[in-house]
Amino acid sequence: MTALFALATSLLWGLADFGGGLLTRRTPALTVVVVSQSIATVVLGAIVLVTGAWSETGPRLWFAVAAGLVGPVAMLAFYKALALGPMGVVSPLGSIGVAVPVGVGLVLGERPGPMQFVGIAIAVAGVVLAGGPQLRGAAVQRQAVLLTLLAAFGFGTVMTLIAEASTTLTGLFLALFVQRVTNVVAGGAALCVSVRRGRVAPPRVAWRTVPAFAFVGLADVAANGTYSLAAQRGPVAVAAVLASLYPVVTAVAARGVLRERLRGVQAVGAGLALVGTVLLATG
Repeated sequence: MTALFALATSLLWGLADFGGGLLTRRTPALTVVVVSQSIATVVLGAIVLVTGAWSETGPRLWFAVAAGLVGPVAMLAFYKALALGPMGVVSPLGSIGVAVPVGVGLVLGERPGPMQFVGIAIAVAGVVLAGGPQLRGAAVQRQAVLLTLLAAFGFGTVMTLIAEASTTLTGLFLALFVQRVTNVVAGGAALCVSVRRGRVAPPRVAWRTVPAFAFVGLADVAANGTYSLAAQRGPVAVAAVLASLYPVVTAVAARGVLRERLRGVQAVGAGLALVGTVLLATG
């Protein structure tokens, strides 16, 4: 079940990143973050009311609050990076953040089996290679890399925090709701400041784009949920590495929709990532 939930996470995050990257090419990244997370907050609020998840209130929710503060910074940096550089290059680099939950898991005493260690090494190497060797070049490319590394650390921190925010399914619903409320409050405050200072235009969202914003927000929420379930049912190191395969999904979507071409090294990296996945799932 750990492998199943973690792979579902990678699929959802990959599609959410692709959608968020597309929206950011036409809409300011901060607006994309606030609007998409606001829609997700409304949906999660309804789920919390229906399931009675309020009864799960407790100290663990502070982990969700912390994740909610870190998340908007990571998403903003990542969406900006996706808008600057090819998605098939930026997205794989963002998965370097897997080092955060993997490191925490090892510090806490988790010890995956020998084959899983091999799978982790192969999968991480594959994800890095899938990014392609484009770390040098124009200023825009360097900026995209720096933003991606910032986002990666933030994503890894969010993965670690959200895994600690709940122990039950209804508790997970409440934790995700609290995280999203914090996202919207923090992101909304930053958006108001940016509008007042003239850095971005007042947010305007066409009705025809609302489904796209909803998809991005809800897919991201669902990914956080499936990752939390994966981390609760197996080693965090294994769950984190499998969940970090989302760049492959983004790269494939970019190839199919935007016709972005993958270099040979990126194709090899994707193949290694899949091999590592099999070893992790069966080790």
